[in-house]
Amino acid sequence: MTLTASAKPAAPKPAPPPRPQAARRAWQKFSPYAYIAPFFTLFAAFGLFPLVYTAFVSLYRIELQTPGDMEWRGLGNYTALLSDEFFWTALRNTFTIGVLSTVPQLVIALGLAHLLNYKLRGRTFLRTAMLLPYATSVAAATLVFAQLFGRDFGLINYVMGLVGIGPVDWQNSTVASQIAVSTIVIWRWTGYNALIYLAGMQSIPNELYEAAEMDGASKWRQFFHVTLPGLRPTIVFTVIVSTIGATQLFGEPLLFEGSISGGISHQYQTLGLYMYEQGWGFFHLGRAAAIAWVMFLLIVVLVGVNALLARRRSRKEAGR
Repeated sequence: MTLTASAKPAAPKPAPPPRPQAARRAWQKFSPYAYIAPFFTLFAAFGLFPLVYTAFVSLYRIELQTPGDMEWRGLGNYTALLSDEFFWTALRNTFTIGVLSTVPQLVIALGLAHLLNYKLRGRTFLRTAMLLPYATSVAAATLVFAQLFGRDFGLINYVMGLVGIGPVDWQNSTVASQIAVSTIVIWRWTGYNALIYLAGMQSIPNELYEAAEMDGASKWRQFFHVTLPGLRPTIVFTVIVSTIGATQLFGEPLLFEGSISGGISHQYQTLGLYMYEQGWGFFHLGRAAAIAWVMFLLIVVLVGVNALLARRRSRKEAGR
């Protein structure tokens, strides 16, 4: 007999070295920050830095022609604003135009959302049509409305003349010009807010409406006692966003007549127009930066007041 040597079993492959536990734990700890780092990097570059630099510039006297020559003024730019009558005019115009545009806008949007919440024919088309004014360019919309509000050949005065009302000078009258500018804002943003309200209404449980109907509540009582309480967070959101937009209003009053002074007597000049006039009309960059920070602080105060009132109302209703 011949003996054959048995084949030796193949040596097992060496296992890969285990990943160090310390490195794995470090990656699990810091990877979320790496994922969100691009956002904070962009925010710091295009949001936080301009805000801080604007505050820095507001403390100096800087002219647009010679931006390298900086003269320390401290709070001089801010005190100069307090003694400027046009600043107070712009602040008052911003408030009045904001009220004239925000209140009707949100009321109309709430009514439209309530109608669209019913099962109507062509609901998809109507909801899409709501966004058309919002998608329209602010320049195109304002120029069209400027023609509609023309004193001599405007369609608005023509229709008013049919019912015996004399022509209105929409661009030179203080109240009329502010109503005209507010109308443009209402037209552009009502559909946007209506869709936000509609989304909020659709999140309200149907069981609440069924229970209210079983208790004999009419449609109006259901709207006031079911829909509005369910929409309270959404209403607070739209009020805050509309307040911020009204404070920063710029395009509509600028293009309504094409003047950065907001009319002959500054009758509809907003804070945004006033800032633009100081910075790029009179070349006072330091004062324009001070106006920008006043607008920022004003927005913070208004948003804080709205949030405080909403919180107090929520606590009061929770304590009932």
